[in-house]
Amino acid sequence: QVQLVESGGGLVQPGGSLRLSCAASGSIFSIYAMGWYHQAPGKQRELVAVITRGGSTAYADSVEGRFTISRDNAKNTVYLQMNSLKPEDTDVYYCNADLETMRGTRMDYWGKGTLVTVSS
Repeated sequence: QVQLVESGGGLVQPGGSLRLSCAASGSIFSIYAMGWYHQAPGKQRELVAVITRGGSTAYADSVEGRFTISRDNAKNTVYLQMNSLKPEDTDVYYCNADLETMRGTRMDYWGKGTLVTVSS
């Protein structure tokens, strides 16, 4: 069984920073892309940033230049460094991993989400 566990969310003032982490564990053969998504109540889940196993990255326009995604393949962990946070960044952030299990099944896995609140 595969689990993705996020950490690092919380309350931060506008202009502040947070670092989210997501560790994947379980019967994992290989992890391909890993990413972060956000979802506000009543809205669809949207991509924030994604990183390939080789380190190529892509960002939503709204976070380009403020957020940085990185990963540690040895630890099956992806990070999201969030700087210059704005109130509109307030959302639940979900970790995603495109991975293959030891049984040969390849699919997307999701974490349960971590809440980021940007408020003074």
